[in-house]
Amino acid sequence: MPRDLPILYSFRRCPYAMRARLALHASATAVEHREILLRAKPQAMLTASPKGTVPVLVLPDGRVLEESLAIMLWALRQHDPDNWLADETLALDLIEQCDTRFKPHLDRYKYATRYEDADPREHRAEAARIVGALDDRLRQGTALLGAADGLADIAIFPFIRQFAHTDRDWFAAQDWPAAHRWLDRHLQSDRFAAIMQKHPVWTPPLDRAPDK
Repeated sequence: MPRDLPILYSFRRCPYAMRARLALHASATAVEHREILLRAKPQAMLTASPKGTVPVLVLPDGRVLEESLAIMLWALRQHDPDNWLADETLALDLIEQCDTRFKPHLDRYKYATRYEDADPREHRAEAARIVGALDDRLRQGTALLGAADGLADIAIFPFIRQFAHTDRDWFAAQDWPAAHRWLDRHLQSDRFAAIMQKHPVWTPPLDRAPDK
């Protein structure tokens, strides 16, 4: 592995890590991929980013990007062949709404037992209102901000996927035709298939068995 590559600490099913990987893939940014287990985070990752969440990108110059959106913007500002940064200001506003309004309801719906007095049906209903608003947007065009996918679509899609997979039958029964088409298109894309390839869990060099 070349020593001058950025190091990406990731967990395959994390939606934050997914959106970072999607931007890295779109920008053709090569990285050293280090797949981790959330229950056994490697010390190298915790040293780089003590907050202990994925994704984390360690750049060759020693800088550390600890947030998925920061990783996306860093990658795309270097190379953005699909013009995902068009309408960046509007996209960032929509992403912030997802991260601050939708995600808390998603967590309390999907992981209700982790939150005291959380009613999963109530939080599902609140999250559903937000998806309904996205469906209204998508009835006006194939993407959230028009005719072409951009930063907002790529950053929000993994969380809608997680919402849909919590109860697939319920989600499929909702009257969100445009949102369903949008989600299916992203799920079936070659790019999503590429970033969801499985990687072996990374083992720090000192913990690896000696060569025989």
